[in-house]
Formats: sequence, structure tokens, C-alpha cells
Amino acid sequence: MSMKAIVKSVISGDSLILRGRPGPQGQPPKERVLHLVDLTAPRPGISTREDEPWAFESREFLRAMAVGKEISFISIHSLPSNDDIPRDLGSAEINGVDLGSELLKHGWAKLKEIKREPTEEDSRKREIENEARTAGKGIWNPHGQQARVVHHTMPVDSQAFVTEWKGKPLDAIVEQVRDGTTLRVRLLMPDGDHQMVNVALAGVRSAKVSTKQGESSEPWGEEAKFFTESRLLQRPVRVQILSLPTSTATPFQSSANAIAPPSASIFIGTVLHPAGNVAEFLVSAGLARVVDWHAGMLASSGGMERLRAAEKHAKEHRLCLYANAPVPSSTSGKTDGATSSEHSRTFDATVVRVWSGDQVSVVEKDTSKERRLQLSSTRGPKLSDPRQAYFAQEAKEFLRKKLIGKHVKVHVDFVRPREGEYEERECATIRYGGQSANIAEQLIEKGLASIVRHKRDDEDRSQDYDKLMAAEQIAVAETRGIHSGKEIPAPKQPLNISEAANRATQFLNGFKRLGRIPAVVDYVAAGSRFKIFLPKDNQTLTLVLGGIRAPRTSRSPSDKGESFGIESADFASRRYMQRDIEFEVDSIDKSGGFIGALYFNKTENVAITLVKEGLATVHDFSAEGLPWARQLYDAEVEAKKARRNIWSDHDEEASKAAEVPEDKNETGPLKPEYLDVIISDVRTRNGFGFSVQILNTEGIASLEKLMRDFSIHHKSPVASPPGFVPKGGDLVSAKFSDGAWYRAKIRRASPIKKEAEVTFIDYGNQDTVAFSNIRPLDPKFRSLPGQAHDARLSFIKFASPDSDYYADAIDRFRILCEGRKLVANIDHKEGPLLHLRLIDPTESASQDPHACINADLLSEGLALIDRKGCKYIASYPQVSKKLQASVAAAKRDRAGMFEFGDIEEDE
Repeated sequence: MSMKAIVKSVISGDSLILRGRPGPQGQPPKERVLHLVDLTAPRPGISTREDEPWAFESREFLRAMAVGKEISFISIHSLPSNDDIPRDLGSAEINGVDLGSELLKHGWAKLKEIKREPTEEDSRKREIENEARTAGKGIWNPHGQQARVVHHTMPVDSQAFVTEWKGKPLDAIVEQVRDGTTLRVRLLMPDGDHQMVNVALAGVRSAKVSTKQGESSEPWGEEAKFFTESRLLQRPVRVQILSLPTSTATPFQSSANAIAPPSASIFIGTVLHPAGNVAEFLVSAGLARVVDWHAGMLASSGGMERLRAAEKHAKEHRLCLYANAPVPSSTSGKTDGATSSEHSRTFDATVVRVWSGDQVSVVEKDTSKERRLQLSSTRGPKLSDPRQAYFAQEAKEFLRKKLIGKHVKVHVDFVRPREGEYEERECATIRYGGQSANIAEQLIEKGLASIVRHKRDDEDRSQDYDKLMAAEQIAVAETRGIHSGKEIPAPKQPLNISEAANRATQFLNGFKRLGRIPAVVDYVAAGSRFKIFLPKDNQTLTLVLGGIRAPRTSRSPSDKGESFGIESADFASRRYMQRDIEFEVDSIDKSGGFIGALYFNKTENVAITLVKEGLATVHDFSAEGLPWARQLYDAEVEAKKARRNIWSDHDEEASKAAEVPEDKNETGPLKPEYLDVIISDVRTRNGFGFSVQILNTEGIASLEKLMRDFSIHHKSPVASPPGFVPKGGDLVSAKFSDGAWYRAKIRRASPIKKEAEVTFIDYGNQDTVAFSNIRPLDPKFRSLPGQAHDARLSFIKFASPDSDYYADAIDRFRILCEGRKLVANIDHKEGPLLHLRLIDPTESASQDPHACINADLLSEGLALIDRKGCKYIASYPQVSKKLQASVAAAKRDRAGMFEFGDIEEDE
């Protein structure tokens, strides 16, 4: 009786494995072996014997003809079963074509010796065989078999094989399906040889199938095996070898440096059928789970993304492995966790602090709330572990340079609950820049962090988990950072040069000589007190801002601190913590702290910003000698008017009423006072200023006589008193660079370097002079006041020092004023500082009584009207009108600063 079955596979050119239809719910069908009657074909080899000639070609002919198709077969004789699988001797045909006759016709089998009386059918088959033999077909080919080697065992050097063929598609035939995701394939190598390899499908894993008698398979294991078998067994496919099966070892563990065995028993790869990737179909059917750690191999090609989509489909439809899975909903555990903590899941923020290689603090844009975040699925090296300390510091510095002060987009993936000594922590994906780069991905790719291996069903993970895995695979492959195997010594502890005053003193003059020094704010102790780190020298110091006083913060739980102390410190922390800055040093305090200035973004003076925000007040005594003292006072006035922070209870009207008499005296017009002057010195450092000598007084004649006597006095050697050390504020005799001696005042002195900065009081210029060229000023030369007067130009200001027009303005001022006798009118007095309107006496002033060099500089576009620094301008309406006309002329002629437009619109 004719029966029907599906050809599962072909054993050789004369034997087939048949199967029936699948049972209910996809259960695997029964199988049986059919040997074609009266035929014999070459036997394929195994590991212990080689192929018989033409064995592969014979099997291939029958495989291509029959596998996967339905056949009709007749069992003539039952043979003893093998492993409980029935065996039959019989004939079979496909669509009316007899398989035995086709094999004989093409020469891929031959008839056995028949001991019975030949029948008509036997004679027909013998004729077919003779025709094939005469034509030299198949095994009767007179030229013999194609030379090839069949390697039945895995390559001896597995790593070399992977290196050579990684990612390259190879033609193959699936020889065996061990379980849903483990295959044995025959690689048809380009050189003609065949290589048998075991392949685990990349990115997926199905339930195991029992290989021992009496053992049961894991749930859905048999179904997964049948799913793959029915689609791939003995089908031509394309195989890509991707990796050995060793999972990435956690850095710094003993297994990290373990040497992989040269010969592996299996490869990880993809198997592509013309209909697609079977791994994706397995997952979509709920017969395999996604393997996270394979993501590195598949993420770049989009393979992992497709597997995740297939997994989502299986879960949503509760298929097979996911039959008892919880119903997905919009209020999943992750969302609940975020909601219960009242945290928004996605928000814009600014990074204000980097705690470590995997933790940062951000300030949320909408609420200004500070939140400490852990990078999702990321683990940075530990600073406490000597082997990891170097990389921990590198990771922290990488985050600092990339993120500090930058705008970022934060997505909270989940909230890690409090556990033991670990507090509850929001775990988030942080993106920055125009490309929305994931900082965790960059960190891991550089080998400065590792990825957290989550449990299979742990959904609390980064939204870019697969990309993180791919980044780690790159880092491992290129042995970067923590994957390099290098043990770099832990960084040395920075030297604290503010530990004591005597240590700080050793560095003071060096810092003063250097001027502005680049550094990083390591910590903010209070609004005006910073811990500074110098990376180049591996040193730290304490910097106290000069000229201001910030409210004191509490130093202990019982200490309440001063009002707005916390606000001042918080402002400074959020704005300057871990930022690249520059600082200048002026002096040191008794505890070893350096007193000076801090600059952010090259131009922002931190002291002025704090005062302007109402989070510090001007300290009159220390501000007096600072070049930016006026800016500090202006900033304080602005903060008072706006009632910011410290000045929130300030009564501006009452203050104004109390200051009316003083203000009138200070800002009102002065009686015209024209003086003959000569510019004795021009200063451009720390802002523009100059000194003048007044000529139409007895002082100049007295100075000339004094200088003659002074010169005679210093022609004879004058010894300094024993142990003489000049101090700030002392009047002295000092030798200038021209070799002559002049009266001078000590600005600051360095006993270590034995030199002092001095101001020559009769000319206004400044210099640094060695102690050996300084003498105490003889009392007989003290009676005449210093003849140099510090001055500034009334009503106007130059461009900022970093502008090209600043240098042009200085040069023009020197051309108009230096070495010439000028007329000056004192418009305002600011302590000893004179605000002067300079007039060229060679120009006729009769036509325009308000003509002056100040207005000329405005008309040439080299200056602007200084309304903030010269508040008395309203008291000189006629002069103001002249100045405004000069500015209008500069704008009309596009002169100087106005060549590209009206820059006053930006003010």
C-alpha cells in the first residue's frame, strides 16, 4: 500500500529519513528511515573514515530532488529498527517520478547483485544503469572524482579560523539540527574543501533538547528544534561566523586574562536562508529568547533591533515561552518606579558635577532641581581599587570634559531601589551635543567603563543596551582602557600647597610672575573660597577671592551659618565646580590660602558675578587696590537696586535719601579748573589708565630742584641700614631701568625673591626693582608730595582689552598725548583718581568750547560714552551733547568700532 510522507533529510544517495505531518500544537511528528530497494550509493564519510568516491555528489543529487517535499513510498520489507526509529526497504516517487530510476539514470547509484529471477522492472533498471555507464555519468565518470578534503571536526585553531572568516558569508548546507538554535553545518569553502562546524545562532537561545534516553527536554525545546529543522535541515544557506562563544570577562577579574583554548567546540554566527534569518522567526514564534551579550555582534547591522521587535511581538501575543508572561502595559514597573518617586522620565538639564566615571549631578531646566544620576547599565572603574584607580580617574575626567556645564537630554530608564549601603538612585541615559550622542556608549567604547550584565528577565536597563554591548565589544577587540590588561599604577595624591602658610609662601612669587594660570575648580567650599586643581603640576591650593566677602556657610550641624551662605555656595558650585578656569594670585592669608582672582570663560571675573548676584558684598579694605574695584562697587549698586539675595530687604529709597548730599557732591559738576599737564606714564595692564604731572604749579619747579639734589645725593654710595627689608606702603629711593634714582612707593615686596614692585610717585610709572637697588628715602626728600597724579579720561571708555580696537585706541591716545603739553579740565574726582577732559592747546577752541581729545577719540570710533563708569555725565549737558555728536559722526562714517554696524545696540 502506498503511503505519503515528507522527506526530512537524505542520509546518502540511497537512503532517506521521512517524517509525517506535525502533531497538535506543533508537536514533532514521527520519523522513519527508507532505504531504496536494490540500489547502492557511495557512503559519506565520518570523523573516522573518509567519503567514498562520489558520496557527496550522490547525496546532493537526491537531497536537491527530495528534501522538504512530499513523497509516495511503498514499504517492501521492514528492517530492524535503530534507536526506536522504524526502517523500511522500499521504493518512492515524487510527482510520479521514481527516485531509484532517476538516480540510476544520472549515474548516482548502481544496482545491487540480484539473486532472484530478474523481472521486467529489473531489466528496465539494468538498461538505465548501462546507458549511464556508457555515457560516463555520475559515478561512471572516467576522469574520477573531484579532489577535495572533508574536515569532519572543528578547526584546530578556532581563533585563527574566526579571524580569517569573521563576517564573510560562506555557502553551506545544514547537516544537523541539535536544538532550535544549535546547528551542524557543512561549509563549502572557496578552495573546494568542506569544513564541518557547529554554529550557535547569534543573538538567540532556545530551550535544550534531551540527548539521553529517558531524559525529558526543556519546555518548548522539541518544538523549537522542529521549527528550525523543518526549515533548514539539509537546505542550502549562507553562514557568517562572528565569534567564539566566550562571553566578555568582567575587567579586573581573574578570568579577564584567561587564555581561550585554541580549539573551540562551537562558533557563534548567523545562518541566512533565502527566506530570511531563522533566529528572528524563532523569537517571533516565542520559541527562543534573545541573548543580551550577543548584542555586540549584531547591533551595528540592525540585527539586534530586529530580534527585539520579534521578542516584543511574541510577548504581546503570549506565544509559547511567553504564554505565562505578565501582560505588558503602559504602567510597567519602570514607569511605576519613576512615578512613585515623582520624577519626570525625560527632561532637559545642565550637568553641574561629575562624581565618578558613572555618576553625575544635573540641574533640571524647568524646576532648577538638582538630581544625582547613575548612567544606566554602566559600571565605571573603582577609585578605591589600586588596579582600577588610574582608569577611574580617566573616566571621571572624560565625563568632566564632555559634560560639565553642558546642556543634556536625560531619560530616566528606571529607579534602582535602596539596597544595603547603596541609596536609591535614578538610572538614566544621558545624551548631549547635536548628534544626541549617548555618553555611556562613548565611555564604554573607550574602555573607561564596563556594561552591567542584567538577568534575562530584568527589564530595568538602558534603552540603548544593545548599543552599549556593541561598544564594549569594540573596546574588548581593540584592548582599550580597562580591557587592555595593563596594570597602570594608581595616580599620586595631588600636593596640597595650601596646607600651611610657610609652604604657600614658597609658591607665591612664582604664581605672581605667571599672571593668569589655567586650572580646574576641584571643589567649592564657600561662595568665595575654592579648591583649585593644577593638572599639569598635580597640585591643589585654596583660592580666596580678593575684594569681596561671601556669607559664611555652616561648619557643623549646630552651626547655622550666615544668611545666604548656602545660596552663595550653591551658586558657585553649580556655575564653577569642575570648570576650566584661570586664576591670579595677589597674596596669601595666614592659613596658607592664596588671595586673588578667578576668571571663568576667560573674561568673567567671578568676584564681580557673585557681587552682582547679591551673594557677596564688597570688602572695602581689600577692594581698594584692585583694578576692578569700580566694577565691584557698580555690581553691588546693581544688586541693591534689584534687591537680589543679600539685599532682598534693602531699602533703596532710604539709602538714596541718606546719600543725597554726598551724591550731589560726588556727581555734580565741578567748577571749571584748567591745568597745564604732561602725560608722564600710560598703563594698559588691568585696564587703561595714565598719570599726569601738573605744570603750572610750584611743584614742578620744586621737583626739578629735588631731582638735582636727589641725583647728587645718590652719586656717593648710600648704604642701607642693616637688615633693611622694604614693606608695602614704604616711601623709598629706587633705581629705575635708566640707571637713575627716583622717589618711589612700595606696592608689594617679596623677601624670598628679594625684589619689590614699586610706583615712582613723581612720574606714575611702575617697575620691579631688586632690594639691592632700593634705599630708605632720606627725610629731606619727603616733604614734596608726589607729582604724578593717577587719571582717566572723563565720560568715555575704550573697547575691552581682548578687542583689536583696544590696541588701536591706546596707540591713538599715545600719538595725541604723549610727550606734549596739554590742557586738562578736572570733571570729577574719585578719591586720588582724576577724571580729565584733555584739550590740545594748539587747536583753536574758540569755535567749539567743548572740543577735546575725549570727543576726538569718540568721533574716530575708538571709544564709547561710559554712562555707567561716569555717572556725573548728566551734570555736563553741553559736553554730553558734543560727545553724542561725535559718536553719531563715527557711526555715519563707519569709523573704528562702527565699521560693521552699531555696536551700541548690543549694550
